[in-house]
Amino acid sequence: MKQANADHFIINQEWVTPEIRAVQAGPEDVTAAQGLLFRTAQWLQSIGSKQWNQLLTGEDRHHIDEAVLRGDVFLFKKEERLAAIVILQQHASEWDRNLWGEEGHDTSVYLHRLAIDREFGGTGLGSAILHWALTGIRFQGKDRIRLDCIADNPGLNRLYSGAGFTLKGQHESGFNIYEKMVR
Repeated sequence: MKQANADHFIINQEWVTPEIRAVQAGPEDVTAAQGLLFRTAQWLQSIGSKQWNQLLTGEDRHHIDEAVLRGDVFLFKKEERLAAIVILQQHASEWDRNLWGEEGHDTSVYLHRLAIDREFGGTGLGSAILHWALTGIRFQGKDRIRLDCIADNPGLNRLYSGAGFTLKGQHESGFNIYEKMVR
């Protein structure tokens, strides 16, 4: 068992797939994480999605740089190649409070910015990362993972419901909110 930042979480499963391992991002990873998010936003735009368009203009409502410094960003690597990232935020942001209201924040982890390098797209890595977030890492005092996604992306909504997340509603802003209890 690998223990990381014992005050907040324990990684008990480093390998997400036989070739991809999970590591906590450090300050030296900010540029690579921002680059992957930007490339993902470009790809989404190329397929007609407006999801994450604000990243293309330099606006990042989840502040990846600050999230890395808080210890909330996890990288998924094949050897040293960055395959994916995710934010697992232990405190509700203003965005989360707007979507979820005021209940349940103390026991929730918020999953944001799951991004997969296109070289690893279509391999099931997104599902593997969701499984890892539910079983491969434990957050002290947290019993659920919450996430949101744009309601008009059926593939993304299938990914989350297929991973066992329960649709808890749709916010007036056009985002679906999902939650799953963890052991």
